Amino acid sequence: MALNREQKRQLEKSGNVDVDADGGGTGNGNGVGKGSGADDDGGRRKGRATPTAQSSEHKEPRTSPRQFVKEVRSELRKVAWPTRQETINYSLIVAMTLVIMTTLIFGLDWVFSEVVLRIFDAK
Repeated sequence: MALNREQKRQLEKSGNVDVDADGGGTGNGNGVGKGSGADDDGGRRKGRATPTAQSSEHKEPRTSPRQFVKEVRSELRKVAWPTRQETINYSLIVAMTLVIMTTLIFGLDWVFSEVVLRIFDAK
């Protein structure tokens, strides 16, 4: 299973999975993981988590700008981009909806203003 950096960090932080060098995850060895039902509180946490000492946490170095751009490009390659025709169709739908809603609001505004003016001018 391929994990991205954020998923790896979250799993390592929770202690449920040890991430090996190839990016795959292995169980923590005791068969107990998130959602396994082994929690005595039914999976719900009560109160706040106890804070851990900063010195005991392993902090990973920040990602370099080059690595960040590389990961962004990698994620953007996975996006299912619309075709040119789909983009044109969606744009036309948005434009028509805009025209219809603008006309509707203008019409309601005009009708209500006429009603209010007739009420207050009818002395």
